[in-house]
Amino acid sequence: MSATGLEVFDTTLQKTNSWLKELMGILGSQDRHMAYLALRATLHALRDRLTVEEVAHLGAQLPMLIRGFYYEGWDPTGKPLRVRRKEEFLAGSRSSS
Repeated sequence: MSATGLEVFDTTLQKTNSWLKELMGILGSQDRHMAYLALRATLHALRDRLTVEEVAHLGAQLPMLIRGFYYEGWDPTGKPLRVRRKEEFLAGSRSSS
């Protein structure tokens, strides 16, 4: 029996939950909301440092639900941001959460 009534939604929910569960394991936490925020912030930080073409290419490979929050609030103006060091990237991902 379908949880949502649409197989495509069930599939994206299953994939998203799988991603979050794996991330919770990496983070050593059972907090699903924290895992979501970490994933979202990381994807936004990465997205803002890619070219428009790279953003679209990566987005096309993401599960539908994750793709939605990957693109959420995206403004390609002035992108990609020029980040040269890991510390700058991490600071940007922290400010995105």
